[in-house]
Amino acid sequence: MDIAPIDQMDVSDDDLLDQIERAAFAFFWQNADLATGQIRDRCLAAGDDSRTVSSVASTGFGLTTLCIGDSRAYGNHDEIVARVRTTLDFLCNRMPHEHGFFYHFVDMSTGAREFQSEVSVIDTSIVLCGVLTCRAYFADPAIQTLATQIYERVNWPWMLNGGDTFAEDWTPESGFNPERWDQYSELMMMYLLALGSPTHPIPPSSWQAWRRPNLTYRGLTYIAGDPGLFTHQYSHAWFDFQNASDSFANYFQNSIAATIAHRDFCLSLAGRFPQYNTDLWGITASDSPHEYVAWGGPPEHGPIDGTIVPCATAGSLPFLFRDCIRVLQNIRRNYPRAWQRYGFVDAFNPITGWYDTDVVGIDVGTSVLMAENHRTGLVWRTFMKNPEAVKAMRLAGFHPD
Repeated sequence: MDIAPIDQMDVSDDDLLDQIERAAFAFFWQNADLATGQIRDRCLAAGDDSRTVSSVASTGFGLTTLCIGDSRAYGNHDEIVARVRTTLDFLCNRMPHEHGFFYHFVDMSTGAREFQSEVSVIDTSIVLCGVLTCRAYFADPAIQTLATQIYERVNWPWMLNGGDTFAEDWTPESGFNPERWDQYSELMMMYLLALGSPTHPIPPSSWQAWRRPNLTYRGLTYIAGDPGLFTHQYSHAWFDFQNASDSFANYFQNSIAATIAHRDFCLSLAGRFPQYNTDLWGITASDSPHEYVAWGGPPEHGPIDGTIVPCATAGSLPFLFRDCIRVLQNIRRNYPRAWQRYGFVDAFNPITGWYDTDVVGIDVGTSVLMAENHRTGLVWRTFMKNPEAVKAMRLAGFHPD
Protein backbone atom coordinates (compact mmCIF):
# COMPACT_ATOMS: atom_id res chain seq x y z
CA MET A 1 0.00 0.00 0.00
CA ASP A 2 1.46 3.38 -1.03
CA ILE A 3 1.26 6.16 1.54
CA ALA A 4 1.80 9.70 0.32
CA PRO A 5 4.68 11.68 1.86
CA ILE A 6 3.86 14.51 4.25
CA ASP A 7 5.85 17.69 3.80
CA GLN A 8 3.54 20.64 4.47
CA MET A 9 4.55 22.69 7.49
CA ASP A 10 2.23 25.73 7.66
CA VAL A 11 -1.17 24.11 8.12
CA SER A 12 -4.44 24.57 9.96
CA ASP A 13 -5.03 22.76 13.23
CA ASP A 14 -7.20 20.13 11.58
CA ASP A 15 -4.68 19.64 8.79
CA LEU A 16 -1.94 19.09 11.37
CA LEU A 17 -4.07 16.49 13.14
CA ASP A 18 -4.61 14.81 9.80
CA GLN A 19 -0.85 14.79 9.18
CA ILE A 20 -0.31 13.21 12.61
CA GLU A 21 -2.90 10.54 11.89
CA ARG A 22 -1.67 9.76 8.38
CA ALA A 23 1.89 9.45 9.64
CA ALA A 24 0.77 7.18 12.47
CA PHE A 25 -1.17 4.99 10.07
CA ALA A 26 1.99 4.70 7.98
CA PHE A 27 3.97 3.62 11.05
CA PHE A 28 1.52 0.89 12.04
CA TRP A 29 0.99 -0.28 8.46
CA GLN A 30 4.63 -0.39 7.39
CA ASN A 31 6.03 -1.86 10.61
CA ALA A 32 3.82 -4.92 10.89
CA ASP A 33 4.93 -8.43 9.99
CA LEU A 34 2.94 -9.44 6.93
CA ALA A 35 2.44 -13.01 8.15
CA THR A 36 1.46 -12.24 11.75
CA GLY A 37 0.30 -8.62 11.86
CA GLN A 38 2.42 -8.00 14.97
CA ILE A 39 3.86 -4.48 15.05
CA ARG A 40 7.32 -3.24 15.98
CA ASP A 41 7.69 -1.79 19.42
CA ARG A 42 9.76 1.02 17.89
CA CYS A 43 11.54 1.88 14.68
CA LEU A 44 13.77 4.49 13.11
CA ALA A 45 11.93 7.77 12.65
CA ALA A 46 13.25 7.88 9.09
CA GLY A 47 11.87 4.40 8.38
CA ASP A 48 13.46 1.25 6.96
CA ASP A 49 14.11 -0.42 10.31
CA SER A 50 15.25 -4.02 10.61
CA ARG A 51 14.48 -4.62 14.29
CA THR A 52 12.14 -7.54 14.91
CA VAL A 53 10.81 -6.91 18.43
CA SER A 54 7.09 -6.28 18.73
CA SER A 55 5.19 -5.14 21.79
CA VAL A 56 1.61 -6.27 22.23
CA ALA A 57 0.74 -2.72 23.27
CA SER A 58 2.03 -1.37 19.96
CA THR A 59 -0.09 -3.97 18.20
CA GLY A 60 -3.13 -2.87 20.22
CA PHE A 61 -2.70 0.76 19.29
CA GLY A 62 -2.07 -0.35 15.72
CA LEU A 63 -5.30 -2.32 15.48
CA THR A 64 -7.24 0.73 16.59
CA THR A 65 -5.34 2.91 14.11
CA LEU A 66 -6.38 0.55 11.31
CA CYS A 67 -9.99 1.39 12.16
CA ILE A 68 -9.15 5.10 12.00
CA GLY A 69 -7.28 4.63 8.73
CA ASP A 70 -10.20 2.77 7.21
CA SER A 71 -12.69 5.43 8.28
CA ARG A 72 -10.51 8.15 6.71
CA ALA A 73 -9.61 6.10 3.60
CA TYR A 74 -5.89 6.24 4.36
CA GLY A 75 -5.61 2.76 2.90
CA ASN A 76 -7.48 0.18 0.86
CA HIS A 77 -10.44 -1.25 2.78
CA ASP A 78 -9.98 -4.86 1.70
CA GLU A 79 -6.28 -4.78 2.55
CA ILE A 80 -7.00 -3.31 5.98
CA VAL A 81 -9.62 -5.97 6.72
CA ALA A 82 -7.18 -8.68 5.65
CA ARG A 83 -4.47 -7.23 7.91
CA VAL A 84 -6.84 -7.18 10.90
CA ARG A 85 -7.85 -10.79 10.25
CA THR A 86 -4.20 -11.84 10.04
CA THR A 87 -3.37 -10.06 13.30
CA LEU A 88 -6.29 -11.49 15.24
CA ASP A 89 -5.77 -14.99 13.89
CA PHE A 90 -2.17 -14.93 15.11
CA LEU A 91 -3.14 -13.55 18.52
CA CYS A 92 -5.86 -16.15 18.88
CA ASN A 93 -4.21 -19.25 17.50
CA ARG A 94 -0.42 -18.91 17.51
CA MET A 95 0.76 -16.23 19.94
CA PRO A 96 2.09 -17.73 23.21
CA HIS A 97 0.01 -16.74 26.20
CA GLU A 98 -0.52 -17.56 29.87
CA HIS A 99 -4.18 -17.85 30.88
CA GLY A 100 -4.93 -15.50 27.95
CA PHE A 101 -2.35 -12.87 28.97
CA PHE A 102 0.45 -12.05 26.53
CA TYR A 103 4.14 -11.39 27.03
CA HIS A 104 5.09 -7.71 26.83
CA PHE A 105 7.72 -8.11 24.10
CA VAL A 106 7.72 -10.81 21.42
CA ASP A 107 9.39 -11.59 18.12
CA MET A 108 7.11 -10.06 15.50
CA SER A 109 7.48 -13.05 13.15
CA THR A 110 7.11 -15.92 15.61
CA GLY A 111 5.50 -14.51 18.76
CA ALA A 112 8.35 -15.92 20.85
CA ARG A 113 9.10 -14.12 24.11
CA GLU A 114 11.82 -11.44 23.87
CA PHE A 115 14.08 -9.88 26.54
CA GLN A 116 12.83 -12.37 29.15
CA SER A 117 9.87 -10.02 29.34
CA GLU A 118 6.93 -10.40 31.68
CA VAL A 119 3.38 -11.61 31.10
CA SER A 120 1.84 -8.15 31.29
CA VAL A 121 -1.67 -7.30 32.38
CA ILE A 122 -1.46 -3.68 31.18
CA ASP A 123 0.00 -4.51 27.77
CA THR A 124 -2.50 -7.32 27.32
CA SER A 125 -5.26 -4.84 28.18
CA ILE A 126 -4.04 -2.41 25.53
CA VAL A 127 -4.06 -5.07 22.83
CA LEU A 128 -7.53 -6.20 23.99
CA CYS A 129 -8.81 -2.65 23.59
CA GLY A 130 -7.54 -2.73 20.02
CA VAL A 131 -9.07 -6.15 19.45
CA LEU A 132 -12.48 -5.04 20.74
CA THR A 133 -12.35 -1.81 18.74
CA CYS A 134 -11.91 -3.89 15.59
CA ARG A 135 -14.75 -6.21 16.61
CA ALA A 136 -17.09 -3.25 16.95
CA TYR A 137 -15.88 -1.44 13.84
CA PHE A 138 -15.61 -4.13 11.16
CA ALA A 139 -18.74 -5.96 10.01
CA ASP A 140 -16.67 -9.06 9.34
CA PRO A 141 -17.68 -12.39 10.93
CA ALA A 142 -14.12 -13.72 11.10
CA ILE A 143 -12.86 -10.59 12.87
CA GLN A 144 -15.76 -10.61 15.31
CA THR A 145 -15.36 -14.30 16.15
CA LEU A 146 -11.59 -14.12 16.64
CA ALA A 147 -11.85 -10.97 18.75
CA THR A 148 -14.43 -12.55 21.03
CA GLN A 149 -12.31 -15.66 21.48
CA ILE A 150 -9.21 -13.61 22.37
CA TYR A 151 -11.09 -11.53 24.95
CA GLU A 152 -13.12 -14.31 26.51
CA ARG A 153 -10.06 -16.52 26.93
CA VAL A 154 -8.42 -14.14 29.45
CA ASN A 155 -8.60 -15.52 32.99
CA TRP A 156 -8.67 -12.24 34.92
CA PRO A 157 -9.05 -13.78 38.42
CA TRP A 158 -5.78 -15.67 37.89
CA MET A 159 -3.91 -12.35 37.68
CA LEU A 160 -5.46 -11.25 41.00
CA ASN A 161 -3.33 -13.99 42.59
CA GLY A 162 -5.65 -14.29 45.56
CA GLY A 163 -5.88 -10.54 46.21
CA ASP A 164 -8.30 -7.72 45.46
CA THR A 165 -6.01 -5.99 42.96
CA PHE A 166 -3.98 -7.28 40.03
CA ALA A 167 -0.41 -8.50 40.42
CA GLU A 168 1.86 -6.24 38.43
CA ASP A 169 2.98 -9.10 36.16
CA TRP A 170 4.05 -12.76 36.03
CA THR A 171 7.11 -14.57 34.69
CA PRO A 172 7.76 -18.31 34.39
CA GLU A 173 11.00 -17.84 36.33
CA SER A 174 9.61 -15.98 39.36
CA GLY A 175 5.86 -16.32 39.27
CA PHE A 176 3.75 -13.34 40.29
CA ASN A 177 5.38 -10.00 40.95
CA PRO A 178 4.67 -9.02 44.59
CA GLU A 179 3.99 -5.43 43.46
CA ARG A 180 0.37 -4.74 42.57
CA TRP A 181 -1.70 -2.44 40.41
CA ASP A 182 -3.22 -0.84 43.49
CA GLN A 183 -2.92 2.92 42.88
CA TYR A 184 -4.39 5.24 40.26
CA SER A 185 -2.50 5.08 36.97
CA GLU A 186 -3.27 3.83 33.48
CA LEU A 187 -4.94 0.86 35.22
CA MET A 188 -8.61 1.77 34.69
CA MET A 189 -8.84 -0.09 31.38
CA MET A 190 -7.55 -3.29 33.03
CA TYR A 191 -10.17 -3.35 35.75
CA LEU A 192 -13.01 -2.40 33.41
CA LEU A 193 -12.09 -5.08 30.86
CA ALA A 194 -12.00 -7.60 33.70
CA LEU A 195 -15.32 -6.46 35.19
CA GLY A 196 -17.02 -6.76 31.81
CA SER A 197 -15.68 -10.21 30.96
CA PRO A 198 -18.55 -12.62 30.23
CA THR A 199 -16.38 -15.65 31.01
CA HIS A 200 -13.82 -14.81 33.73
CA PRO A 201 -14.89 -11.61 35.51
CA ILE A 202 -13.47 -10.16 38.70
CA PRO A 203 -15.76 -8.84 41.46
CA PRO A 204 -16.87 -5.18 41.34
CA SER A 205 -15.16 -4.69 44.70
CA SER A 206 -11.81 -4.73 42.87
CA TRP A 207 -12.74 -1.39 41.29
CA GLN A 208 -13.01 0.07 44.77
CA ALA A 209 -9.81 -1.59 45.99
CA TRP A 210 -7.18 0.54 44.25
CA ARG A 211 -6.12 3.81 45.86
CA ARG A 212 -6.93 7.23 44.48
CA PRO A 213 -4.54 9.68 46.18
CA ASN A 214 -5.20 13.38 45.71
CA LEU A 215 -2.53 15.80 44.58
CA THR A 216 -2.87 19.57 44.93
CA TYR A 217 -0.76 21.77 42.68
CA ARG A 218 -1.20 25.53 42.35
CA GLY A 219 -4.81 25.39 43.45
CA LEU A 220 -5.77 22.33 41.40
CA THR A 221 -6.68 19.15 43.27
CA TYR A 222 -6.99 15.93 41.33
CA ILE A 223 -6.42 12.18 41.61
CA ALA A 224 -2.85 11.29 40.67
CA GLY A 225 -0.39 8.45 41.10
CA ASP A 226 2.68 8.16 38.90
CA PRO A 227 3.74 11.65 37.71
CA GLY A 228 3.79 10.52 34.05
CA LEU A 229 1.12 12.32 32.03
CA PHE A 230 0.40 9.13 30.08
CA THR A 231 -1.29 7.70 33.16
CA HIS A 232 -4.10 10.23 32.60
CA GLN A 233 -4.40 9.36 28.90
CA TYR A 234 -4.21 5.66 28.11
CA SER A 235 -7.53 4.39 29.45
CA HIS A 236 -9.23 7.48 28.00
CA ALA A 237 -8.07 6.53 24.52
CA TRP A 238 -10.82 3.88 24.40
CA PHE A 239 -13.21 4.21 27.34
CA ASP A 240 -15.41 7.30 27.17
CA PHE A 241 -15.41 8.93 30.60
CA GLN A 242 -16.57 12.35 29.39
CA ASN A 243 -20.01 12.61 30.97
CA ALA A 244 -19.94 9.99 33.70
CA SER A 245 -18.67 9.69 37.26
CA ASP A 246 -18.24 6.88 39.73
CA SER A 247 -18.37 7.43 43.48
CA PHE A 248 -14.89 9.00 43.37
CA ALA A 249 -14.56 11.28 40.35
CA ASN A 250 -15.32 12.31 36.84
CA TYR A 251 -12.06 10.96 35.43
CA PHE A 252 -12.27 13.03 32.23
CA GLN A 253 -12.39 16.23 34.26
CA ASN A 254 -9.62 14.75 36.40
CA SER A 255 -7.43 14.37 33.30
CA ILE A 256 -8.17 17.96 32.30
CA ALA A 257 -6.95 19.11 35.70
CA ALA A 258 -3.88 16.86 35.45
CA THR A 259 -3.00 18.31 32.03
CA ILE A 260 -3.37 21.90 33.26
CA ALA A 261 -1.21 21.09 36.27
CA HIS A 262 1.42 19.47 34.04
CA ARG A 263 1.48 22.49 31.74
CA ASP A 264 1.94 24.82 34.72
CA PHE A 265 4.59 22.52 36.17
CA CYS A 266 6.59 22.68 32.93
CA LEU A 267 6.27 26.46 32.83
CA SER A 268 7.56 26.62 36.39
CA LEU A 269 10.81 25.06 35.12
CA ALA A 270 11.48 27.92 32.69
CA GLY A 271 14.17 29.34 34.97
CA ARG A 272 16.20 26.16 34.39
CA PHE A 273 15.05 25.48 30.85
CA PRO A 274 14.35 28.81 29.09
CA GLN A 275 12.81 27.12 26.04
CA TYR A 276 9.84 25.97 28.15
CA ASN A 277 6.96 28.36 27.52
CA THR A 278 3.28 28.28 26.56
CA ASP A 279 4.31 27.21 23.05
CA LEU A 280 6.67 24.45 24.15
CA TRP A 281 6.02 22.12 27.07
CA GLY A 282 5.19 18.47 27.75
CA ILE A 283 7.10 15.64 29.42
CA THR A 284 6.02 12.04 29.80
CA ALA A 285 7.76 8.66 29.76
CA SER A 286 9.94 8.61 26.65
CA ASP A 287 13.34 8.13 25.12
CA SER A 288 16.19 10.36 26.27
CA PRO A 289 19.79 10.81 25.06
CA HIS A 290 20.78 7.95 27.39
CA GLU A 291 17.84 5.55 27.84
CA TYR A 292 14.09 5.27 28.14
CA VAL A 293 13.08 7.43 31.12
CA ALA A 294 9.90 7.60 33.23
CA TRP A 295 9.96 11.34 33.87
CA GLY A 296 7.27 13.92 34.46
CA GLY A 297 5.50 15.96 37.11
CA PRO A 298 4.17 17.41 39.27
CA PRO A 299 5.88 16.54 41.53
CA GLU A 300 9.15 16.57 39.61
CA HIS A 301 10.18 13.04 38.73
CA GLY A 302 13.20 11.78 36.82
CA PRO A 303 16.30 13.54 35.48
CA ILE A 304 14.43 16.31 33.65
CA ASP A 305 16.87 18.04 31.30
CA GLY A 306 14.77 20.25 29.04
CA THR A 307 13.60 17.47 26.74
CA ILE A 308 10.20 17.84 25.03
CA VAL A 309 8.01 14.78 24.40
CA PRO A 310 5.40 15.53 21.67
CA CYS A 311 3.05 12.71 22.68
CA ALA A 312 2.59 14.38 26.07
CA THR A 313 0.54 17.15 24.49
CA ALA A 314 -0.80 15.03 21.61
CA GLY A 315 -2.19 12.52 24.11
CA SER A 316 -4.04 15.31 25.94
CA LEU A 317 -5.67 16.90 22.89
CA PRO A 318 -9.24 16.06 24.03
CA PHE A 319 -8.55 17.48 27.49
CA LEU A 320 -6.91 20.82 26.70
CA PHE A 321 -7.06 21.22 22.97
CA ARG A 322 -6.12 24.86 22.46
CA ASP A 323 -3.02 24.67 24.68
CA CYS A 324 -1.90 21.31 23.29
CA ILE A 325 -2.35 22.06 19.60
CA ARG A 326 -0.43 25.32 20.13
CA VAL A 327 2.59 23.28 21.22
CA LEU A 328 2.27 20.78 18.37
CA GLN A 329 1.96 23.57 15.81
CA ASN A 330 5.07 25.24 17.22
CA ILE A 331 7.09 22.03 17.04
CA ARG A 332 5.89 21.30 13.50
CA ARG A 333 6.77 24.77 12.23
CA ASN A 334 9.93 25.62 14.12
CA TYR A 335 11.66 22.29 14.82
CA PRO A 336 11.77 20.55 11.42
CA ARG A 337 14.12 17.82 12.66
CA ALA A 338 11.43 16.76 15.12
CA TRP A 339 9.16 15.62 12.26
CA GLN A 340 10.11 12.67 10.10
CA ARG A 341 8.50 9.83 8.18
CA TYR A 342 6.15 8.72 10.95
CA GLY A 343 5.40 12.13 12.42
CA PHE A 344 7.04 13.54 15.52
CA VAL A 345 10.15 11.83 16.83
CA ASP A 346 9.65 10.37 20.28
CA ALA A 347 11.50 13.19 22.04
CA PHE A 348 13.93 16.05 21.41
CA ASN A 349 15.85 18.61 23.41
CA PRO A 350 15.67 22.17 22.05
CA ILE A 351 18.48 23.26 24.40
CA THR A 352 21.12 20.70 23.45
CA GLY A 353 19.96 20.03 19.90
CA TRP A 354 19.42 16.32 20.57
CA TYR A 355 16.72 14.64 18.45
CA ASP A 356 15.65 11.06 18.99
CA THR A 357 16.29 8.77 16.04
CA ASP A 358 13.28 6.59 16.92
CA VAL A 359 9.54 6.66 17.18
CA VAL A 360 7.86 4.42 19.78
CA GLY A 361 4.65 2.57 18.98
CA ILE A 362 2.76 3.36 22.18
CA ASP A 363 3.57 7.07 21.85
CA VAL A 364 2.58 7.20 18.19
CA GLY A 365 -0.56 5.31 19.17
CA THR A 366 -1.56 7.62 22.00
CA SER A 367 -1.19 10.58 19.66
CA VAL A 368 -3.31 9.22 16.80
CA LEU A 369 -6.12 7.86 18.99
CA MET A 370 -6.49 11.07 20.95
CA ALA A 371 -6.26 13.20 17.81
CA GLU A 372 -9.14 11.22 16.29
CA ASN A 373 -11.13 11.33 19.50
CA HIS A 374 -10.85 15.09 19.50
CA ARG A 375 -11.82 15.33 15.84
CA THR A 376 -14.75 12.93 15.71
CA GLY A 377 -14.89 10.75 18.82
CA LEU A 378 -14.59 7.71 16.54
CA VAL A 379 -12.59 5.52 18.91
CA TRP A 380 -14.81 6.30 21.90
CA ARG A 381 -17.98 5.82 19.88
CA THR A 382 -16.79 2.55 18.36
CA PHE A 383 -15.27 1.01 21.48
CA MET A 384 -18.29 1.84 23.62
CA LYS A 385 -20.47 -0.20 21.24
CA ASN A 386 -19.01 -3.24 22.99
CA PRO A 387 -21.65 -4.36 25.50
CA GLU A 388 -18.91 -5.56 27.85
CA ALA A 389 -17.57 -1.99 28.14
CA VAL A 390 -21.00 -0.62 29.00
CA LYS A 391 -21.58 -3.42 31.50
CA ALA A 392 -18.19 -2.82 33.11
CA MET A 393 -18.81 0.85 33.70
CA ARG A 394 -22.19 0.06 35.21
CA LEU A 395 -20.65 -2.52 37.56
CA ALA A 396 -17.98 0.00 38.55
CA GLY A 397 -20.74 2.37 39.61
CA PHE A 398 -20.57 4.94 36.83
CA HIS A 399 -23.63 7.12 36.39
CA PRO A 400 -24.35 10.01 33.98
CA ASP A 401 -23.38 13.43 35.25
